[in-house]
Amino acid sequence: MRHFINATDAIVAEALDGLLLSSADRGLARLDGYPEIKVVLRANRDPKTVAVVSGGGSGHEPAHTGFVGEGLLDAAVCGDIFASPTVDAVFAAILSVTGPAGCLLIVKNYVGDRLNFGLAAERARALGRQVEMVIVADDVAIPDNPRPRGIAGTIFVHKAAGYAAQRGLSLAQVRAAAEDAARSVRSLGVATSMCSIPGRVHEDRIGPGEAELGLGIHGEPGAVRIALPAAADLVTEMLGRFGPEIQTAPRLALLVNNLGGVPALEMAIIVREILRSSIGARIEWILGPAPAVTALDMRGFSLSLMPIGDETVTMLTAPVGVPAWPIPRQVAKTVRILPLPAELSSTPEQPSENAAARGMLESICTTLMAAQADLDGLDARVGDGDTGSTFATAARRIYADLDALPLAHPGALCRALSERLSRVMGGSSGVLLSTFVAAVGVALTQGADLATALLAGAARVQHYGGARAGDRTMLDALLPAIETLAAGRDLASAAAAARIGADGTANMPSARAGRASYVGSTDLLGVVDPGAEAVARVFGAVASAGAM
Repeated sequence: MRHFINATDAIVAEALDGLLLSSADRGLARLDGYPEIKVVLRANRDPKTVAVVSGGGSGHEPAHTGFVGEGLLDAAVCGDIFASPTVDAVFAAILSVTGPAGCLLIVKNYVGDRLNFGLAAERARALGRQVEMVIVADDVAIPDNPRPRGIAGTIFVHKAAGYAAQRGLSLAQVRAAAEDAARSVRSLGVATSMCSIPGRVHEDRIGPGEAELGLGIHGEPGAVRIALPAAADLVTEMLGRFGPEIQTAPRLALLVNNLGGVPALEMAIIVREILRSSIGARIEWILGPAPAVTALDMRGFSLSLMPIGDETVTMLTAPVGVPAWPIPRQVAKTVRILPLPAELSSTPEQPSENAAARGMLESICTTLMAAQADLDGLDARVGDGDTGSTFATAARRIYADLDALPLAHPGALCRALSERLSRVMGGSSGVLLSTFVAAVGVALTQGADLATALLAGAARVQHYGGARAGDRTMLDALLPAIETLAAGRDLASAAAAARIGADGTANMPSARAGRASYVGSTDLLGVVDPGAEAVARVFGAVASAGAM
């Protein structure tokens, strides 16, 4: 089992209880009749206004129960995971919230939803209730499809109907507002993996390096399978599939909907590329990036675009009493950039040339760049998998700046390197190496020889970092190498000492510093510390080049 559940047949009912128990301030309730009838509704809604009801299969959270509240839905009818709710559940919801003003049903364009909501509406009409239904069909995955699916753009329709109902408009007017939104919104989704449904064997038809474009919110096959391109190219491909009603609209609102499994970091990149695209300048308001209509844990997202005018903006930005609602925010035209503090904007050192220093730095940088994958692989077993990437990032920056460095002046060179390391190299390793190089530079400026200066740098690293020899860190390779040089021996001997020290970390059953300190001995034994491995490779490369 890979899901945090009690039993597969109780997932939806127990999840609804969790929602209600944690939302005492929202005035929500559920109807009796569990588990067959799963309806969340506003307990104290104004009976004089049109009731707005939506729903469908579960697994799309926060839709639909997360949008029940003032200014949006009055009730949400829940089916089991990806299954339409029953006719009786929809009928119960209608009867519970419909007063003299009537009720509007908002239904996504799936056969099961249309049938079950439709029959429930007919039964309610037979009892004298005024009930209307609006179908949402915003998916543009298949051009000229006579029955497009309803996907994430449905929440624009919820907002339009909820806003109109809250203003006390008639049922006909509320329906017209919802229909206007449903006609104008367009959506398209993409994913790199399928969702995992509790109680079922997970199968993924999307292969490594692929994406499926135009798939539905239940994991239905997409319109086309493509090789996964860079984010900018993917956004261009997706936006190109929207029709002329979007391509030519002078003003747009955008929903960036996380289908459940995309990290926030990647969603922010998607937003950047959309706003830099050919239609980006016309997007005035953005909702998200946020999970609004998800597909469990699907690793994908969808874009919903809607032409807007001043009245639409007023509708979208009207406040609602629903925490899950992705509040629209205005799009910034440019990224605001403030100057660095003066202390970080110092005049760069005057470049100078020294063949030995250049050769040493070239050797170090190329070694670390080439070792990126190996070091990341080691770190993935004992840490967070980024040691190689961190070292390689710093190496690329320094390699690119070689011509701008004061290579002929050791103290100034160390200061310049320390500044670059502290700026581009993240994590504790960046701070420690920057400290090491800075302390070496200070010692050299004060007249120390190289071995003494290296010892001073190592001492500062131990002082600030707190690690010692034997703690399973890069010091287990760095200290033996420096001590060998201080004893008057050559670079080859120092490199050999670094290698012995690094290899010895594989036999250390515990770490007393760094992320590896949280890892048990079973996972540590046999794995060389990645920081120590990096140091050993650097000393080996410098010794082979004869540069120091």
